[in-house]
Amino acid sequence: GVLRWQQILSSAMPEITKTVKFENIAREWRCKWSADNDKASLSAAQAKLESVLGELSSVEGVLSVQRVVCGGCLDFKVITKLSAAAFGAWEKAGFAPEAEFLKTLGEIKGIESVETQTYTLE
Repeated sequence: GVLRWQQILSSAMPEITKTVKFENIAREWRCKWSADNDKASLSAAQAKLESVLGELSSVEGVLSVQRVVCGGCLDFKVITKLSAAAFGAWEKAGFAPEAEFLKTLGEIKGIESVETQTYTLE
């Protein structure tokens, strides 16, 4: 959880173990979309992403924003990668614009399993 990340990030060179060190952390937003109506939910999810992309990209410390789509398992994922040093500030800010994005994503007909995950990304 949050406390675990705060403890890890408090060290000079963040590490999970002595041999697993990292400099970057990613926050993933994900959901499942439906192929119904010519994949309308996927198109709507993409439009929602485009509406927050400028704000998301301008978060202090953001190194990249990637969108992943799997047509086989119907995944739609947004992965925002930040330096470990900058991650804590974004976390304290509630990962903005995460709450609004996830709320509107969940309101799209055909979107299910809206989730988030935080992990290292090297």
